[in-house]
Amino acid sequence: MMTPEQIMTWAIPGFFLLIGIELLVARWRGRQVYYSNDAINSLGLGVISQVVGVFTKLFAIGIYGWCGAHLARWTLPANSVWVWVSGLLLYDFLYYWLHRMGHEVNVLWAAHVVHHQSESYNLTTALRQTGSGFLLGWLFYLPMALLGYPTEVFAVIAIVDLLYQFWVHTEVIGRLGWFDRVFCSPSNHRAHHAVNDRYLDRNYGGILIVWDRIFGSFVEEDDQDRPVYGTRAPLQSFNPLWANVEVYWAMLKDSWHARNWLDKLRVWVKPPGWRPADVAARFPKPDFDMTHARYDPPISRALKFYCLAQFALMLVIGVHFLGAAPKMALPQAAAYAAYLVYSLWALGFLLEGRGVGVWLELLRTGGTAVAVLLGGRWFGIAHLDARWAVAMTAVFGLGAVALLCVAGYERRHPVPVRPALG
Repeated sequence: MMTPEQIMTWAIPGFFLLIGIELLVARWRGRQVYYSNDAINSLGLGVISQVVGVFTKLFAIGIYGWCGAHLARWTLPANSVWVWVSGLLLYDFLYYWLHRMGHEVNVLWAAHVVHHQSESYNLTTALRQTGSGFLLGWLFYLPMALLGYPTEVFAVIAIVDLLYQFWVHTEVIGRLGWFDRVFCSPSNHRAHHAVNDRYLDRNYGGILIVWDRIFGSFVEEDDQDRPVYGTRAPLQSFNPLWANVEVYWAMLKDSWHARNWLDKLRVWVKPPGWRPADVAARFPKPDFDMTHARYDPPISRALKFYCLAQFALMLVIGVHFLGAAPKMALPQAAAYAAYLVYSLWALGFLLEGRGVGVWLELLRTGGTAVAVLLGGRWFGIAHLDARWAVAMTAVFGLGAVALLCVAGYERRHPVPVRPALG
């Protein structure tokens, strides 16, 4: 039986193949469903989620395994087909409630919001995942442990349920007839990601949409009311760290400013958007505007190409991290993770057209080139082959030179600010 890690290793090339096909189909139909800055941000958040998962996967699995070993009255056979089939159905049912509560309880929304922040809807959105979901998400799956489903069954089923949901994040597949009435489909999930009044907080099913039909949370996509994507408190940033903490920070501030002690607690468990009356009065927020302009800071084509090239390199480094980190000592793995997160953080500032991004990126590329040249090593590799050391020094060194050239060009030829499309 393949492990979850092996399943994901095989799935990653498939993800990018399907993303390429979706991009080609959309262009053939004359539609723009991809924006490079948004796609990089979504994929970068997916990388951070995987990085965090290296350090936290034993958290949820460990709790699940302990509960199964100490609290379950029996253990179901892992070699039985009915265990796998019933386990998948039960997992999907529990996922429905985790997903639903993720939209109805603020502290759970704080983790899940990352997946909804994109104002685009494409296959990169599927990979836009939270880095903090491990904190509370495991609670919803404990019934499986108590019923005796083996840990290895739970782990593989969780991956299968997650992988299924990848393909439904697209606008290039229309209605699917009877399939839409039974399963989560692109049409059903487009409605889920929309902020229109008609669609808000609906269609939570992971594989089956029948849970929504049973529990009254289903809505059908309406061609006369096309979905508008994002959140009702737009992120307006390509900073992946801020994307992961924005709602937590907002809750902390509201809880701190609330005068009533019960309100300080209610902030965390009330639905998203709820604020204590005294806090809302003293610190008002603007009403949500469905017609607000897409967040798309103007940057030059040269800088956009640079960001795409560097992000492609980061993906290669990220794949190496996922393979190497489990074999590293914890401090070394943590340092490698910090390097990756810093890289994506710096890239986010570049995508926003902020000057500090140039300095942060120069520190990364120039610092990496110097470190590899002088140290002759890389994370997890104590002694780099001389040819690899020279090649990596050249790649990062040329990256620093290219960024200096791009930054100099932009100073001489500023990119005009696009008017807001309100």
